[in-house]
Amino acid sequence: MTRVYVLAPDRTPLMPCSAVVARLLLKEGKAKVARRTPFTIKLYEPPERSYTQALTLGIDTGSSVIGSAVADEQGHILSMSEVEVRNDIATKMKDRAKARRLRRNRKTRYRPARWLNRRNSIKQGRFSPTMRSKIEAHLREIRFMQSILPITSIVLETGTFDPHALKNPEVLQKKWLYQRGINYGFANTKAYVLTRDGYSCQRCQGKSKDRRLEVHHIIFRIAPRKWQKESA
Repeated sequence: MTRVYVLAPDRTPLMPCSAVVARLLLKEGKAKVARRTPFTIKLYEPPERSYTQALTLGIDTGSSVIGSAVADEQGHILSMSEVEVRNDIATKMKDRAKARRLRRNRKTRYRPARWLNRRNSIKQGRFSPTMRSKIEAHLREIRFMQSILPITSIVLETGTFDPHALKNPEVLQKKWLYQRGINYGFANTKAYVLTRDGYSCQRCQGKSKDRRLEVHHIIFRIAPRKWQKESA
């Protein structure tokens, strides 16, 4: 059933109604269109009996996509939405810093450096611009749902995973194992991978002439003989 969101004259959210009821209210001049998407009407006069139910807003937090749904006590879904979160804040900040640096170093006019007088950059315990953007995206979705539906409770779904514990469950009993991961004893990941593969390329299966491989043959420098014959 198509639901239409309803607002009181003071923009207090009420329980949604069906499309038929909303069409009758608009036809009789008792309401007007307040929003097109999602379709919301606003009453001219307060209802004689304001009846609302206990609605729960569920938010599935995410770094790229936010999912939200509103349900009543019987489990009926009144609203569902999916919001994409911006992930270009860091790139925008780098582009802005690059533009400022070029403008500062330009010889057209003198402009002293001003990177130490910005309070946000030297503030302790602050959130990064990317983190602030993601937090504001979640808060905007919550405020929007509260503006069209009478939300009484909010549930945030968060999930935490420990990749190291998934590979080695013993770390949950012995906390000191966190200091000994898969790269323990090696200078870096490259050294660990070469030792694991026995210093042999996994693409050519050790058929190369290099006795001690330093880099995997991901890209062929010389085409194989069968390719040379086909091209000839």
